Formats: sequence, C-alpha cells, structure tokens
Amino acid sequence: MADLSINFAGIQSPNPFWIGSGPPGNSAHQCHRAFEAGWGGVVWKTIGEAIVNQSSRYSALQLNGQRMVGFNNIELISDRSPEANFKEIREVKDRWPDRVIIASLMVESREQWHEFIKRSEDAGADGIECNFGCPHGMCERGMGSAVGQNPDVIKVIAEWCKEVAEIPVIIKLTPNITDIAQPGRAAAAGGADAISLINTVNSITQVNLDTFCPEPYVDGQSSHGGYCGAAVKPIALNMVERIANDPDINLPVSGIGGINTWRDAAEFIALGSTSVQVCTAVMQKGFRIVADMAEGLSDYMDSKGMKSLEELRGRALPNIQKWENLNLNYARIASIDYEKCIGCNLCHIACEDGAHQCIDLVHPDTLGVDEGPGRLPGKSIPKVRDVDCVGCNLCSVVCPVDDCITMVEIDTGKDRMSWSEYQAAMAAGDMEPIPPHP
Repeated sequence: MADLSINFAGIQSPNPFWIGSGPPGNSAHQCHRAFEAGWGGVVWKTIGEAIVNQSSRYSALQLNGQRMVGFNNIELISDRSPEANFKEIREVKDRWPDRVIIASLMVESREQWHEFIKRSEDAGADGIECNFGCPHGMCERGMGSAVGQNPDVIKVIAEWCKEVAEIPVIIKLTPNITDIAQPGRAAAAGGADAISLINTVNSITQVNLDTFCPEPYVDGQSSHGGYCGAAVKPIALNMVERIANDPDINLPVSGIGGINTWRDAAEFIALGSTSVQVCTAVMQKGFRIVADMAEGLSDYMDSKGMKSLEELRGRALPNIQKWENLNLNYARIASIDYEKCIGCNLCHIACEDGAHQCIDLVHPDTLGVDEGPGRLPGKSIPKVRDVDCVGCNLCSVVCPVDDCITMVEIDTGKDRMSWSEYQAAMAAGDMEPIPPHP
C-alpha cells in the first residue's frame, strides 16, 4: 500500500488531505469530526479581529441538474473572538497531536501580526497561513486580496511574520491578479516557508430577473463574492503549476480550488502540490468524503507502482511548456467507435457550426455499419473526413458517450518543429513561410 504521508515545509501530516480555511474549520467540534473521518490537517477559519457577517451569504451555479458546480460567498473571516478560536485550537491539538492545525490569520499592523503569530504558537498551531486572498469585505479594509494584489506589501508582511515566527509561514495568494508568479516571488523574497493557492475568484453567480438583485440577497441588494467549487479547478491548476514551475519561488505548495475527488487531488499533486485543501466539497457532502479520496489515491498509486507521494509530486510539470515550444508538425484526428455511437449527431452539429466542417452525415450502409445502441434504423450517422480534420478535439468533448470519439495520432511525415524554431529558421532564410489554411 502506498505511503500517503507528507512533509510540508517541515510539517508532518499522515496524508495530504487538509480542510481548507472556511466554514468547515470554524470550531473545535468540526475539527474533531474532520479528524475522526480521516483528514490529515485543518486550516482554521481565518482569525482576526471579530467581524459581523451578512445574512444571507451564499449562492451557487447550478448546471443541467448538477448542484453547486460553482459556489459563491460573501462571508468574511471568523465572527468568533480570537480568544475562543485560540482556546479551541489548543483543545484540538491536545486531542490530535499527530494531525496538522494551521492557523489562518488576517490582521493589519506589524504589531498585530506579531501578536497573533505568538498566540497561534502558544495554542499549538503547526503553522500559520497568511490570508492574502479574500476578495470581498476584508479587501475594502485594506486586507485580504488588497494585500495579495500588491507584491511589495506581501513581501513586507512576510518579513514581519518571519521576524517572530518559530513555525512555518504559508502565504495564501489571491487568483484575482494578472500574473500569479509576481506575488509568489514576493512571498519567497519575504522569507515565506510555503505558498497556498488559490483563494476565491471575484464573481456574481446569477441575477434574479424578477427582483433584478443577484444572490445572495441582503435586504434588496447584493455584492460581488468569492467563487469556488468544481468550476474553479482549471484556474487553480493553472496557477499552481505557474508557482510550482517558477525557479525563483521554489517553495512547497498547498493546492486549493475545486478538489472533489482523489483524481482532482492527484492532478494537483502531479502539478506540484504537496498538500491539498478542500472546503466547498465538504460543505456540500460532509467530512466523510476523505475516505474515498484517500482510498482512491492509494489505489491509483499502487496501480502505478508508486510507493510515496514524492513519486507523483510534480510529474506533470516538465510537460507544461509555452505554446511557442509545442510541435507544429504533430497531428491527431478524430475516430468514431460506431459500436458506441448513439446517433445523436452532436459531433456533426458542433463541427459544422462551431469548428471546421469535417464531419458529414451519411447512411450507415455506406460505412457497412450495423445498427448501434439507441440509433434509429436507417438514420444518418457521422463520418469524419480524415483529410480535413484538424484535430481540434471539439467533437470528442461534446460527445455524450465516453470513449465513443477518440483522438488518434497520425504520422505527418514531418520532423518536429515548434513556432520558435520556425521563426528562427525563417530569420535565417532556411524556410519558406507556411501557407495559410485554405
């Protein structure tokens, strides 16, 4: 059985699965339940000067019957006193000494950062996470993403924290920025021990077309909020890779954003994460999802012959390149498995209206194809014109049947050539311009 234990910036954890800072980590009661279910760590709901939250606070994107594809909140940091939070951190750490407790903090002055770090250490926290990501409420007060969007300020506060911290300092970054590497480099320059990302994405999920007020509804008004859940996973993966692949950062990464299954977690780890944080999925499904995550990740690693997570971490990073370095002479085309084709013809519609018009509808007899699952007798079925297929993948993406349309590599008979190599050859006069597509 694979070893799921990790060492994150010197913090030992029995597995990589941590509760992300938010409502599921708001009390000792919840943390006890999380650890009983098998979570390796909890990042406590952000502690600062107690605030007053709004009512209501949440909204969601529902899509084709699937609930909470995306989740929006205008909730702020903990509305409980620092005294209550630190007291309960001590209670949890005393009961679960082998599990990880990270104190998420958000305060203003250097003196407050020093004070709250020392209180976190006295409570038994294994590390602190500086919340520089919250995109609503706190940023209007000069905290949260207002800090995360200013690399110079990130560096200064990281330095403040490292002046007194005897436990690892983790900087949590906001995705609401053009280049995530800039704040990442600032955190590293400030002496941070690790980075976590992403926090939530600025959003409005919906508008009520009767009241013309978005949700969440607060006395006839609303506000932009923080977007999370499965819908933000692609954004999170991109930013995790950007941080993990940057040689000027070179810090452990805790990946956050849309993690619902062991596969999600494995993808984050393959792109450089050491730990992964889960919040929205727990709010939707409860703490017990960690059992399936741990079992699934362990089984996957066993199937690949991996003994530890270090063998998985970062495995995908070398395969992420700038577009200019990709092979222009590589080609794949679509191939349809007619034993699986149900004759919906969505691939034809997508290709005809949204892509390259290389899928025709033909009578099954012309292909010598028997009736397939759910296909009406004699109904036309799609056929790819191989010579015109550019390998865009759209047909395979829209097809509702798994593995019915696959992309098959073909030999172009050409040597590998990237755009940058092509430009160099053009400049040297060694190559004619590539003719445009007809």
